[in-house]
Amino acid sequence: MDAGINPNTRDLSGERISSLANAVYLRLMVPKGSYWADPELGSLLYTLRREKDRQRVSTLAVQYAREALQGLLDDGRASAVDVTAEQPRDGRLLLQIEVTDAAGCTQTFTHHVQVL
Repeated sequence: MDAGINPNTRDLSGERISSLANAVYLRLMVPKGSYWADPELGSLLYTLRREKDRQRVSTLAVQYAREALQGLLDDGRASAVDVTAEQPRDGRLLLQIEVTDAAGCTQTFTHHVQVL
């Protein structure tokens, strides 16, 4: 059981969770290479804030999210990760992430990526 992180406030939610929500959130939000204990933790999604709202940025976002979540598969904490992107053309990308944990339960997460 972990202390839950609220993705909207980026603070502890006060709930105890047993899902992979914290692991997914941290792997997507932490800039890759900035965490002192594990330089491989994190993603390159932060680099897309300077990009224009183009189709290639959607492809990059999916690739960066998959790379960031690969550690869950390597650790055996997840058995499958699927990432898709929606591009509403309003200055953000919406990543839909489905993670199947080791017990076979599938969880869906939505992650917003700001673009120009």
